[in-house]
Amino acid sequence: MAENSQSRTARRNQKKSKSKKKPVWKKILKIALIVILALGIGTVGLITYWIATAPDLDESELSVPFSSTLYDKNGEEFADLSGEQKRKPIQAEDLPQVLVDAVTATEDARFFDHPGIDVRRIGGAVLANVTDGFGSQGASTITQQVVERAFLTPDKKISLKVQEAWLALQLEREYSKDQILEMYLNGIFYGSNSYGVAQAAETYFGKTDLNDLTLPEAAILGGLPQRPTAYNPFENPDLTKERMNTVLTLMVRHGKISQDEADEAREVDIPSLLVESRPNPTAYQSFIQQVEKEVNEKIEGTDINTAGLKIYTTLDSSIQEHVEYLLTDSDENPIKYPDDTQAAMVVLDTKTGAVQAIGGSRNNDGNYGYNYATRGGTQLGSTAKPIMAYGPAIEYNQMSTYHQINDDEPFAIPGTETSIRNWNRQYGGWMSARHALNQSLNVPAVKTLQEVGIDNAQKFAEGLGIEFADDQMVLTDAIGGAGTNVTPLQLAGAFRAFGNEGIYNEPYTVTKVEFPDGKVVELKPEPKAVMADSTAYMTTDMLKSVVTEGTGQAANVPGVPIAGKTGTTNFTDKEGSPDAWFAGYSTNYTISAWTGGYDENNKRVALQDTNISKALFKNTMTKISEGIETADFAKPDSVVEVAVEKGSNPAALPSDYTPSSEIVKELFVKGTEPTKTSEKFDELDPVSGLKAEYDEESGAVQIEWDYDSDAEVSFEVSASVDGGQMQGLSSTEDTSMEISEVEPGSVYEIQVVATSGSMSSEPATTSITVPGGEDDEEIPAVSGLSAQYIAERSLIDVSWSYDGPSASFEVSVNGQTQTVQSKGIEVSDAAPGESYSIEVTPISQTDDGDVRGPTQTTTVDVPAEEGQNGNGGNNGNGGNNGNGGNNGNDGNDGNENGNNENNGNSNNGDSDNQDEPDENEPDEDEPDEDEPEENPEE
Repeated sequence: MAENSQSRTARRNQKKSKSKKKPVWKKILKIALIVILALGIGTVGLITYWIATAPDLDESELSVPFSSTLYDKNGEEFADLSGEQKRKPIQAEDLPQVLVDAVTATEDARFFDHPGIDVRRIGGAVLANVTDGFGSQGASTITQQVVERAFLTPDKKISLKVQEAWLALQLEREYSKDQILEMYLNGIFYGSNSYGVAQAAETYFGKTDLNDLTLPEAAILGGLPQRPTAYNPFENPDLTKERMNTVLTLMVRHGKISQDEADEAREVDIPSLLVESRPNPTAYQSFIQQVEKEVNEKIEGTDINTAGLKIYTTLDSSIQEHVEYLLTDSDENPIKYPDDTQAAMVVLDTKTGAVQAIGGSRNNDGNYGYNYATRGGTQLGSTAKPIMAYGPAIEYNQMSTYHQINDDEPFAIPGTETSIRNWNRQYGGWMSARHALNQSLNVPAVKTLQEVGIDNAQKFAEGLGIEFADDQMVLTDAIGGAGTNVTPLQLAGAFRAFGNEGIYNEPYTVTKVEFPDGKVVELKPEPKAVMADSTAYMTTDMLKSVVTEGTGQAANVPGVPIAGKTGTTNFTDKEGSPDAWFAGYSTNYTISAWTGGYDENNKRVALQDTNISKALFKNTMTKISEGIETADFAKPDSVVEVAVEKGSNPAALPSDYTPSSEIVKELFVKGTEPTKTSEKFDELDPVSGLKAEYDEESGAVQIEWDYDSDAEVSFEVSASVDGGQMQGLSSTEDTSMEISEVEPGSVYEIQVVATSGSMSSEPATTSITVPGGEDDEEIPAVSGLSAQYIAERSLIDVSWSYDGPSASFEVSVNGQTQTVQSKGIEVSDAAPGESYSIEVTPISQTDDGDVRGPTQTTTVDVPAEEGQNGNGGNNGNGGNNGNGGNNGNDGNDGNENGNNENNGNSNNGDSDNQDEPDENEPDEDEPDEDEPEENPEE
């Protein structure tokens, strides 16, 4: 027995070993239960806390919603929405069953069965929130909506949802279902300033007794509370009908009506149900509509008509009043509208993007305040060009304002049989981007978009708030002629970024919202840089030329630096423009003005006057700029202004000889400016060593000269006989030629000019007397007279030949005379930049005294030192440059004097240097706008 026994230590180890073999899952389960219990206790405690801190039920707040107050940019109240509210309470027993069925089927199908919360709806909502994210689907019953509206904020917080459920259970204990439904239907907002279902029935249908409501009318009222502005039947009958059909479908699903009844109700025409007399619009209604839209979008579930908010806005009431005044038919209004014209306008603060004023429609009637400024949108016409083409080209290609574009012919859209034409049907050839934009030419804009690429251009435009049709830019978007639409608010936001150094933020009307419990929500959007400051400034500078010399001159405001762009659209199947735009800005304000043609049936028609949008801009900008300083747009360091020679392609700097009329200043992104100097108007070096000798054997004059240059030149040779008119003889690339059939005894003055393209040199001249004739026995003139400047020795070497009786030679240099026996002299100390006229006359001594022969003349120019201008003589000779291209046919009226020749030649030279032909600029009587946009062929 002792042998089989174990020691205490062995038993302890054995027990320990058995304990180690205990399953791990039991430990995990035990831990999990402890955690769940702790979480449960914590959750219960947290829920208990939320319930304990829930507000008390206050009967006075259950049926009447809180009104919201709106404040302008200076903190002054400008609207109390309660002051515009229309209310007409109704008792539960006055509610017809068809209305009750429509409301409950849409909002809470089990309203009469649940205790205030619907567990089945909560389960579905929880599942949706797990799969789609918290807050993606609500489970609020009508009871919960009543307590949320009265006591809570619409935040999607778990704590508020717990409090909402708790208060709903309490409300169900204290009030009947009929009373709760009465609270709901009396307090809810139905649009058009109508609160409560009874007021809504009267506002929309003229029904003062709810029992007179038809099934379609009840379905409309049942669906309105979800989105009362969007589903407003006065403004959006199509959306109203869609919502009505949804309500009818729900009523069938929940057994409230039959399918046949629903189908019959769907046949109704929504406008036929509505009253003819619409409610009067609210003051500043267009602005308030945008306020409501922003609050609803940025604070989900918030209704400014019922939430009791303090809303701080950007409104400038003085600007708003002026804008609304310009959109009326007041006798005092300087702008007169044709009957078929609608209009809208938006004014922004250029520096911040804050909306100062919104004019939504003309007279605010007919469409009950339909807000054309913020809703719908139309094609933007040529206002697209800086956004879709030129701005992107500067941003991505660093295009200059001088960049040359070939506007040579209509642009054939690749892969189609359609061509894009300019609005004036004229094509000016090569032109600058600035000229193409300020004349609103379509072909250069499309070519510019091609250069920058559609992907880059779309990225650029989307950064400015533009939303493309089907999310894809196309080639005709460059001229605003595709499916992309914009509102005046969007267009103003896009243009404003050009005037704000490339900084964009979405235009906004609300800075912050304060809830009744003191909670404040900031709503100002964050600004962001969407382009380089060089892009913004250079685009602005081109748009300034639109209003000073282009299609937007009618919008110019004297004394206020303005940049802007015109735009029109065109029908595809008939003549005329249904839309006309002008968008522009100063450093203080940005304005987008639109006009559109609509007939009495709200169908699009052609505008009778496409200039009203420019008048709206000019009048408004003039008014709001009074009494304030408007600074010009400041050029950033990233941009340089450079003088460029017109017509150079690529851009080239002007030379010293470029006429001022051929120089234009343009903008370049720093580092891309031209460095090469144009040679178009440069002077060539003159020929040297010009000699003329008579060859007795051939009876001709042989001419020779030298030309030391690598330039490809030709030589224009001219001659005059006995002081007559200089006549062109020939053009040659050789450095010699022969004048045959010369007249014996005649004096020939010979001139040679070097030419290359449009450049020419100063003429070199020499003279020769042909032997023979009546004067054979007389002393002949010297021949081969030449003068050459020797730079190394700073002297002029003058030489000549003489074939006659013994003679000395009288030499006159610029009037200084000396007599020499040799056939040459050296003129020392030649002054740089001077022109020397040298005359040589042979004198023979006879028994009868001195006999003088004919005088021969030549000239030589001493080159100026670097930085030194030529003297007046050289300037005068400059006329010969122009004459060279005309082969000397300027008509010197027989004058032999060199100065007379130069004077005559100067006139011809000026004519050669006139401006190149204009780039087919349209005259002012042409239409001031663009190529048809909707149909690029037009």
